[in-house]
Amino acid sequence: MKTIDFTKYPMPRMRHHVNPTLYLPYESHHKRPYWYPPLIEEHTWSDHFANSNPPTVLDIGCGRGGLLLQYALEHPEINILGLELRKQAVEWINTVIKGEAIPNAAAFWYSVVNNVPFIQDHSIDTVFYFFPDPWHKKRHHKRRLFSVEFLNELNRIMKPEACLYLMTDVETVDEYQQESIKQHNIFTFRYCNNDDEWNLPKTDQEKFSIRKGIPYRRLIVTKKK
Repeated sequence: MKTIDFTKYPMPRMRHHVNPTLYLPYESHHKRPYWYPPLIEEHTWSDHFANSNPPTVLDIGCGRGGLLLQYALEHPEINILGLELRKQAVEWINTVIKGEAIPNAAAFWYSVVNNVPFIQDHSIDTVFYFFPDPWHKKRHHKRRLFSVEFLNELNRIMKPEACLYLMTDVETVDEYQQESIKQHNIFTFRYCNNDDEWNLPKTDQEKFSIRKGIPYRRLIVTKKK
């Protein structure tokens, strides 16, 4: 399997956190600030994937692309799309994709709080949503992407029996996500502590948690038939 020599791609310094207004829908702004990602209504997939097919895997909040890039290398027959709020991270990921000629990966600078109208109905097999910003304070919960509305959009784009993978190191976020899933009643979920069953490349944050001994939780959420 192909590997990437990341020394060829110096990573720019970037903040871990972004402007909190990026977590609010476009319509909540009087006009689009220059730092707000553009809306995407539709897309020509041949601009990003060699086979011209749409993605079947989404990595929401793909960060610096550790999982995105490795997953693409391990599954060359599957198109994976990353969505990320930090423009610098997206530009860097796409530089690596271009430099390594990876035909089945792409990353968009985009805020998923605006839904994903450019993704076709019932076209997605797998969604990753890992280590989201916790927004601990109750008054900030409105900035959390995960909600019944978010699950409605996932229900639209995911195939029957498609899977949503969740991972967080914040207990209250895990509880919040579970409660949202229960309210929605279109998905089932279970904890996954078995690495063989999880069978995914580790994210940068997951590796950090392992090094520091920080516990984290993993859920596999399945759309009902």
